[in-house]
Amino acid sequence: MRFTFWAQDSGLLFGFYKGILPPILAETPKRAVKFFTFEQYKKLLGYVSLSPALTFAIAGLGSGLTEAIVVNPFEVVKVGLQANRNTFAEQPSTMAYARHIIKTEGLGLRGLNKGFTATLGRHGVFNMVYFGFYYNVKNIIPVNKDPALEFLRKFGIGLLSGTIASVINIPFDVAKSRIQGPQPVPGEIKYRTCFKTMATVYQEEGILALYKGLLPKVMRLGPGGAVMLLVYEYTYSWLQENW
Repeated sequence: MRFTFWAQDSGLLFGFYKGILPPILAETPKRAVKFFTFEQYKKLLGYVSLSPALTFAIAGLGSGLTEAIVVNPFEVVKVGLQANRNTFAEQPSTMAYARHIIKTEGLGLRGLNKGFTATLGRHGVFNMVYFGFYYNVKNIIPVNKDPALEFLRKFGIGLLSGTIASVINIPFDVAKSRIQGPQPVPGEIKYRTCFKTMATVYQEEGILALYKGLLPKVMRLGPGGAVMLLVYEYTYSWLQENW
């Protein structure tokens, strides 16, 4: 009897971690692509007569669009696994589910790259605001000579950058989830394209529906965005000094 209850509780616990493997597999290349391409786009834009503010924003947009190309297939698999209502024991493996999508729906915009335009919008807008706001504000606020206060200055700007970017890009995130997730009526595709999905959600559920999940998103990407930028900056600075 105790084993049965333990098994049931374990199944409920593991249910919170459905679809965890795709984001784990995607996170390292995703972060590498984000920061590497940002630097490359920034260098390319150096050959064009643009203001620093515009350079940071456009470089961020380019890095976000590139990042979206890399992560979208992982997002499709992740959302599909998380929407699976079967018990943990009946949950298909990540690779098995990816093969199922490819076999039944292909690699295109109805299969492994479903919701591609919404993912482009989500990452493009986020990175444009994230990098643009951070580097422009950081250059305006004077550097503090105290290392601890300088760390807090950068962390605060990074926190604000991640928060503002999350607020601005969440309608794209909602559209992506609707497109990649299970449709309301089985066998009928209600949510197809990014902006049409946004319009449908707005018309049927109101403007607040486009901001569903904002609080947990901000709680994750506000401090998380600050930590990412700080790790990147301090690591980049260390590599420049020692290599």
